[in-house]
Amino acid sequence: MFFASDNWAGAHSSINDRLSRESTRFAAAYGNSELDKAVEARFSELFERDVSVYFVSTGTAANSLALASVARIGGVVFAHSEAHVIEDECGAPDFFSGMRMIPVDGAGGKIDPTNLSRRMAGFPQDALHHGRSAAVTITQATETGTIYTLEEIDAISAIAKANGLPLHMDGARFANALVALKATPAEMTWKRGVDVLSFGGTKNGCWCAEAIVFFNPELATDFGYIRKRSAQLFSKTRFISAQFEAYLEDNLWLDLAGHANAMADRLRVGIGALNSARLAWGTTSNEVFAVLSKTSAEAAKEKGAAFYDWPVAPAMQDAIGEDEVLIRLVTSFATTPDDVDQFLAICKAA
Repeated sequence: MFFASDNWAGAHSSINDRLSRESTRFAAAYGNSELDKAVEARFSELFERDVSVYFVSTGTAANSLALASVARIGGVVFAHSEAHVIEDECGAPDFFSGMRMIPVDGAGGKIDPTNLSRRMAGFPQDALHHGRSAAVTITQATETGTIYTLEEIDAISAIAKANGLPLHMDGARFANALVALKATPAEMTWKRGVDVLSFGGTKNGCWCAEAIVFFNPELATDFGYIRKRSAQLFSKTRFISAQFEAYLEDNLWLDLAGHANAMADRLRVGIGALNSARLAWGTTSNEVFAVLSKTSAEAAKEKGAAFYDWPVAPAMQDAIGEDEVLIRLVTSFATTPDDVDQFLAICKAA
């Protein structure tokens, strides 16, 4: 019953097998192998246009270097106040890009367009002392388990474009969002005005595979140097490519995300039927946030369930009782129906 994070899950067997095969042969280094080139071409097929793709090791590296690629001196980047780039990356995006992350509020973990316009107005291009607007970043799926609709991405993109700013998407759980929306990769990205994407594979069955995708290759003119100077150019890049080859083959990545989402749906339905628990808010990805009695939460942990207690926002303080706790449950490609049912049974019995 491992619901702490999809990062806790291992790697899918197909990806392990592909890595094992790759380990027995020689190939050109530093992204110059035939496999590297083939997987790069696969990304262009996937997104229905020519893209530039650069492989890195972590989601933090992907976000930080993607933003570094569009940096402006004195620039600021607008992100949701609960976004990973603000809350969970130890200032890495600021460090690598030289820009500040500016929080923007919005319900459900999503940037509110009106709030974005207001925040942006405080950083005009001639704001020498305050800094100038440089980029917007959105997280899809969000840190609170919600998903931007295509129309909501359009609205954010329109504001960014009206101000001459690039739009970055943190897609650590890109596949989960895509499956939930029943959209194509193109429909959820460049057709909505996204310029740069952090494409995540690690949370969804890969061992260590993240990609930065530029939908306008001209934006990536100097990116090879950015990646090299940040120590993210692997000599054996093909081992990342091998993971992506297996990940994208026969839509494995979508199947894995679909399974994770289905297990989250099973959790949502089950928690909704319990007297000792309730959903904290609605989610549509593979993250579920629930309010449990402390007795149920402790019983679940004692019987082997792994999950995180989640900070209670000031706005929710009155909604959480003294004998209750807010938790986050994350499902993965490796979550089984039995995992979910065992957890629900423990909560029900407590």
